[in-house]
Amino acid sequence: MTRTTTRPRPARNRPAAGLAALLLLLLTPVPAQATAAEPAPRQLEGTLPSGATYMIDTPARWNGTVLLFSHGYRPEGTPNPAVDAPDEPTKKLLLKEGYALVGSSYATNGWAVEQAVPDQLAALDTFAGKVGEARRTLAWGQSLGGLVTTAIAERHPRRVDGSLSLCGLVHGGVANWNSTLDATFALRTLLAPGSGIRLTGFKDAADAKASGERLGASLVTAQRTAPGRARIALAAALHAVPGWNDPATPRPAPDDHASRQANQYAALRALVAQPGFVWRAEAERRAGGNMSWNTGVDYTAMLARSATYREVKSLYKAAGLSLGDDLRALADAPRTDANPGAVRYLAEHAAPSGRLRKPQLDIHTTGDALVPVEVESAYRRAVGRAGRAPLLRQAYTDNAGHCTFSPAEQLGALHTLERRVGTGSWGDTSPAALNTRARQADPTTPARYVTYRPGPYPRPFS
Repeated sequence: MTRTTTRPRPARNRPAAGLAALLLLLLTPVPAQATAAEPAPRQLEGTLPSGATYMIDTPARWNGTVLLFSHGYRPEGTPNPAVDAPDEPTKKLLLKEGYALVGSSYATNGWAVEQAVPDQLAALDTFAGKVGEARRTLAWGQSLGGLVTTAIAERHPRRVDGSLSLCGLVHGGVANWNSTLDATFALRTLLAPGSGIRLTGFKDAADAKASGERLGASLVTAQRTAPGRARIALAAALHAVPGWNDPATPRPAPDDHASRQANQYAALRALVAQPGFVWRAEAERRAGGNMSWNTGVDYTAMLARSATYREVKSLYKAAGLSLGDDLRALADAPRTDANPGAVRYLAEHAAPSGRLRKPQLDIHTTGDALVPVEVESAYRRAVGRAGRAPLLRQAYTDNAGHCTFSPAEQLGALHTLERRVGTGSWGDTSPAALNTRARQADPTTPARYVTYRPGPYPRPFS
């Protein structure tokens, strides 16, 4: 029988075997659970001392910049969650680029600028405590949040390095409610004379709603006739309502006055249904009275400055109606006085001064009916009078609707602002440059910045 024996390998081969085993270990994939954990995005939520809630999102790898987002107007009785970005697609892109995000709900809904500013600063403090101090802080916000952002930038410049207003109410609360009164005053005077429909000083929300419904019914009836349509166009001009304001509808030709008036009618119906009455009632309660007036206002001169003056003249001519007679009716109608205390409240809490100390970029759609693009003229005027014009840049996207920006357009604007903060120079802020940055940030959504200069805001306040 043959016996097979295994002999020990010579000692000189052992180092070679050890090297082979080491190479095998290095080349063998390591199971995922054995790797060091990669940083992961996380979300933090909680409650601020005011009762407002906050939200914080941090990326896998933070680039050192935190974005403080201020949300827009929320009516009373609606949900009030904390948010830290304008929309989910934009949020995902920002986190992918390494930005940290923070925002609060504000302690109350409505015209809560007084509450929003300290709540946003408290959310920023919370971020510093839970995440760490940021290398750079940029404030941004949309609609009413654009006004909140501007208030933070003007009043608390040490807390931010720059600011971005998206379709913001940068003309301020006093100008906003005066302009709203101009539209409802014209509609009541021309469509429902002698009706006694209350425009300000509402007893309560029910009173405001009932008044809005009565004026809305007059609006619907007037739209059925040529004279009524002409008068609606006049009221729209006093509020700077554009002839294309809904991105779901085709863009009318500049001389297609019938289609443009139909779009303005839809926008005024929405204004009467909510902002002009129900939202105003909430703002009046907050301010302690009516904060609007039209004593001494020259509506003939206001119409002459309007971008839609030619449309109004054309519709009046087609209806066989005297524009001069209607303007005289507006001039002769009883006017409304404001409560001085209510005006002071809004002037203190919700009226930008233009005294920027850090760079601010404003972007606006050209076809915004709720916050007309002309508000940017009012803020440019205020900043210029304050001697801070070099700190402000304004850009415009060619689209209808309120705050209808694409993710690409929003990131392009943020990158432009961050470049200004980082270099100390605005550099190229032309539409072409903004569109390039937008496409680089997100080639899947539109980049529609265009050369545009809005006309004067009907009634600025400073």
